[in-house]
Amino acid sequence: MSGVDHLHELLGLPTVDFQHATGEVPVQAADAAAWRISVDPYDDESEMTWEEAFQAFLKAVDPAGVRALIVGQWGESYEEDSSYPIDLIIAAADRLTSLEAVFVGDMISEENEISWIEQSDVTALLKAFPGLLELGVRGGTDLVFSPTKHERLRSLTIETGGLPVGVIRGILDSELPALERLDLWLGVSAYGGDADVADLAPLLSGTRFPQLTHLGLRNSELQNEIATAVASAPVVAQLRVLDLSNGTMGDEGAAALLDGQPLTHLEKLDLHHHFMTEPMERRITEALKPHGVRVDVSEREKPWGDRGIEGRYTSASE
Repeated sequence: MSGVDHLHELLGLPTVDFQHATGEVPVQAADAAAWRISVDPYDDESEMTWEEAFQAFLKAVDPAGVRALIVGQWGESYEEDSSYPIDLIIAAADRLTSLEAVFVGDMISEENEISWIEQSDVTALLKAFPGLLELGVRGGTDLVFSPTKHERLRSLTIETGGLPVGVIRGILDSELPALERLDLWLGVSAYGGDADVADLAPLLSGTRFPQLTHLGLRNSELQNEIATAVASAPVVAQLRVLDLSNGTMGDEGAAALLDGQPLTHLEKLDLHHHFMTEPMERRITEALKPHGVRVDVSEREKPWGDRGIEGRYTSASE
């Protein structure tokens, strides 16, 4: 699960781990942090469940002031799915009256591989919290995103080693009129990423989310094909940030971007973790940098062995 780290912030608030084991009252005000609640099922010194840790949190801080919650390891999360912590958060909705952001599954590989995290229908959070501005999820196993309507959601992030096509269709069938940022980690077919470029057509048309200014289609084994589709996609005209990083993009995809519609209106083009050659890195940077576009072509990778294109790999899969 390289390229995946614990969140450092959410909703612009710094992450603070709630120290449930000590029972100490946090020094931070409830609204001054993105609170991360996590339990280690193999910690011999603390046998507290996630439910117990969450209840301790609600007693230690003013729930009405909490703006951002990060759900870390909730136990043996490769066996028990995320409906366990989600249901507990929803049950406290009448107390978490200021909640604006939730991230479910903030784990690194030492805790659980990204494709082993058991997820569930995360739209339950959107239904329970009409004021939610940001929703993030890590892990695609059994992930469900039912078509839903939410008036205020501005940011949706789904990080997976393989994103099921049903999730993509659920997102694109949803009514999210305020959505400004969409970040999808598409992953690989070996870990459940069964979508193809055609499944992204409603998104690329630019008709689904009129307020969208930040689009990430990342961590894909189809990164060249995605870049080719994006090169002529109407949605690009409304973007400020285009993120095609963490995947298998090579010179083929970069050339398609350069030969397609102008990208000079972007604030940032993120292509980090790629398989482009150094000359292509220079080409794309020199084409856009004079227009004020920040181009990230860091982390040039090498294919495994002598397998060429077939040896390319995404940043996160297992």
